Amino acid sequence: MVVGARMTSRNPTKTLPLLATTLVLLLLAFLALCAPASSQPLHSEPMATQSPPPRTSIPRAQVGGAARLRRIALGVLFGSLSGFLLALAFLYAIRLAILHAKSTPAIAKGPVSFVPQISAKNLLAALPAAQPLAHGPHGKYYKLALDNDLTVAVKRLEAASRPEASPSMSPSASKSDMRRVQRQLEVLARVRHQNVLSLKAYVREPDRLSLVYDFVPGGSLEDVMKRVRSQQVSLSWDARSRIAVGIAKGLRHLHFECNPRILHCNLKPSNVMLDEGFEPILTDCGVARLIAASSGDPELCSGLYAAPECYQSSRYTDKSDVYALGMILGVLLTGRDPTDSFFSGEAGQGGLARWLRHVQQSADPKEALDSSILGDEGEEEEMLMAIRIAIVCLSDSPSDRPSSDELVAMLMQLHSL
Repeated sequence: MVVGARMTSRNPTKTLPLLATTLVLLLLAFLALCAPASSQPLHSEPMATQSPPPRTSIPRAQVGGAARLRRIALGVLFGSLSGFLLALAFLYAIRLAILHAKSTPAIAKGPVSFVPQISAKNLLAALPAAQPLAHGPHGKYYKLALDNDLTVAVKRLEAASRPEASPSMSPSASKSDMRRVQRQLEVLARVRHQNVLSLKAYVREPDRLSLVYDFVPGGSLEDVMKRVRSQQVSLSWDARSRIAVGIAKGLRHLHFECNPRILHCNLKPSNVMLDEGFEPILTDCGVARLIAASSGDPELCSGLYAAPECYQSSRYTDKSDVYALGMILGVLLTGRDPTDSFFSGEAGQGGLARWLRHVQQSADPKEALDSSILGDEGEEEEMLMAIRIAIVCLSDSPSDRPSSDELVAMLMQLHSL
C-alpha cells in the first residue's frame, strides 16, 4: 500500500482521472438509488377472481413535495461534485505549472565550463590577457594561455557591432532568448569527433559572448592555401584529398550523428583548421545560426561559399553545407581563391562554380587543375573525377546535390583508387 501511494504521488497525471472516475460512479449510484420505482409489474400475472386490495390514496401535494425535495437534493449534490472537480482540475493545473517551472533550466550566469581541464573561475580571470589572432564577420579570435599550461582559442561575439543579430547578448534580452542560446551552446558542447572542434566553455558578459575551443596551432586551410599560391608551402594531391575527406566526415557527423542535427552554416577555408598532419578540423560550427535573427539574418546567407537558395529564399539546409564543401573542393583542385580577379573577367565565367562547369565541358578539363599538383597520371585521373564530384555538389538545386553521408563514400572511394 505504501508503494502504491508513492507511485501515485510520483505520477500526478494519473490522480485526476482516477478521482473523477470514482466521483462519477458514486453519482450514478446515487441517482440509481434515488430513482422512483416502476409501477409496472415485472411479469404478467393470471387473472384472479379475487378483488384487488384497496389502494391507499396519497395526497398529490405530498407526492409533488417529495419530488421537488429530491430534485433539490440532486441539484445540490451535482453542483457540489462539479465544483469539487473544477477545483481539483485547477489545483492539478497549478501543480503541472510548478513542475514545468522546476524542469526549465536556470539561466547560467558567468563562465560555464564543460570540461574539467578548464576552471570557470580561472578562465574569467585570464580573459583580459587574450592575444588577438584574427577578425571575422561574426567576431574576433584570440589566443589565451590558462594557468595550467593549457592554451585555448577564444571567439568573442560582440553585441555592440550587430545588436539586432545578437539578442541573447543584449542587456535587455528576454529570458526565453537567453535559454534558447544556452540550449544551443550545450548542444555544441556535446559534439565529439576528430574532425569537429567542440565547445569547451563559454563566458556570458553584458555586451558579448565568448566561446572557448581547443587551440589548433596548424592554422586554417585559408592560410595554408595562401602560402601554397605564394609557393611557400607545397601541398600534394594526396594531402588535399585527405583534407576533403576529413571535412566531409565532419559534416556527416554534424548532419547524421548529432541529436539534434547541427548545420555548420558558415563553412569556408578560414573555418577549417589543420593540425600538424594536415588533418582538417571544422570550427565555428553552428555559430552563425546561433547569433542569427529568428527571421533570417543576411550574415547567415552571404559570402562566396553560400548556396544559391540562401540568397533566393534565406533557406539553409544540410545541402547548403554540401554546396560550401563543393566550393572548398574546387579551391583544393584549382588552387585558386574565389575572390581572384580572374573570375570577374570573361574567362572566369563569373565565378568558380561556373568556371568548373565550363572547363569540364571543354576539350581539356585538366586546365582547371593546380599546376603544382600535376604530374602523376593516376593522380590526374583522380583529380578529374574529383572535379565531377565538386560540380555535383555545386548544383543550383539542393535536391541534385549528394548528402554529406553519400559524399564521404564518394570521396573515400576516390581516395582509395
